[in-house]
Amino acid sequence: MKNYLIAKSRRLRSTPYTSRIEKQGVTAYTVYNHMLLPAAFGSLEESCDHLKKDVQVWDVAAERQVEIVGKDAAKLVQLMTCRDLSKSKIGRCYYCPIIDENGKMVNDPVILKLDENRFWISIADSDVIFFAKGLAHGHKFDVNIFEPNVDIIAVQGPKSFALMEKIFGKKILDLKFFGFDFYDFQGTKHLIARSGWSKQGGFEIYVENTSSGVQLYDKLFEQGKDLNVKAGCPNLIERIESGLLSYGNDFDNNDNPYECGFEKYVNLDNNIEFLGKEKLKDIKSKGIERKLMGVILDLEKLSITKSLDIYEKEKKIGDLRSACFSPYFKKVIGIAMISEPFCKASQTVYLNIDGKKVSGKVCDLPFI
Repeated sequence: MKNYLIAKSRRLRSTPYTSRIEKQGVTAYTVYNHMLLPAAFGSLEESCDHLKKDVQVWDVAAERQVEIVGKDAAKLVQLMTCRDLSKSKIGRCYYCPIIDENGKMVNDPVILKLDENRFWISIADSDVIFFAKGLAHGHKFDVNIFEPNVDIIAVQGPKSFALMEKIFGKKILDLKFFGFDFYDFQGTKHLIARSGWSKQGGFEIYVENTSSGVQLYDKLFEQGKDLNVKAGCPNLIERIESGLLSYGNDFDNNDNPYECGFEKYVNLDNNIEFLGKEKLKDIKSKGIERKLMGVILDLEKLSITKSLDIYEKEKKIGDLRSACFSPYFKKVIGIAMISEPFCKASQTVYLNIDGKKVSGKVCDLPFI
């Protein structure tokens, strides 16, 4: 597949770390929330192996924040998600499907509760800020909604704990999963969460002070030399193996949270008000007709830029939405939306790829 250059512009924003990662060997970008997001540093397989063994520093500033602050902030945030946040706590992160009036997915962000009336919605790739502004206006909520100046650095991999301890001390190791707190770096406080878009463990640093953040970025590499630190980015292989879903790739506004396997984040047995609640009650009572599943294909290479139809005999039963070669399975693995009654592990399927019939099996997520 031929690669093409991306023309940078004001509406396709760079990050404070772009000059660093380009010197460190970034080989591909994607576009995420109207920003440059590194997509590769050479071989995906080598980078995946390194992520699983050592530590990487990621420029994920494209993971933008929507700040909602004001008297009605909690009401608005709850209106947007089917997860019950009535008992949410300051200093915690919450994975929350955001849905529309039809119970369809708008985004799947992590929501940080900074104060009783102040939240950051750490969004996937869709324009949640306009969705929130429209709801706030329609409901006449007393809130202020804006994109704060926050550029995230992620530190991921099993050695991330040792690297972060070098810079922030042992207290950083006390941070609970999906908790956050403020930590000092050379006189500047940084919000740090025990989170990240990998299953290898790590942290996300929500940088508000750009100058301090760039110094911290450099310090991570300086202090991480003996830990074999490298520049990295969210890895396609690791995220598919781990069953980490991607909005816009694996699901979008045509899908509901039950189809995406998010049922544990759908809280219907309460008095809270949120968009699409009655629709989701109806979906739950009738049952879903399709579901996101894993697929293992008898293939050693596949790159997809659009959905591929999946068949059982001559019947179309779903579509493949993301895929990559997995060194662990020695085959191509992917994430697919499969219709009932075929979304069962071990179901045999096939795809037509480049004029050839490729067989495979359905499996549960995550793969590993």
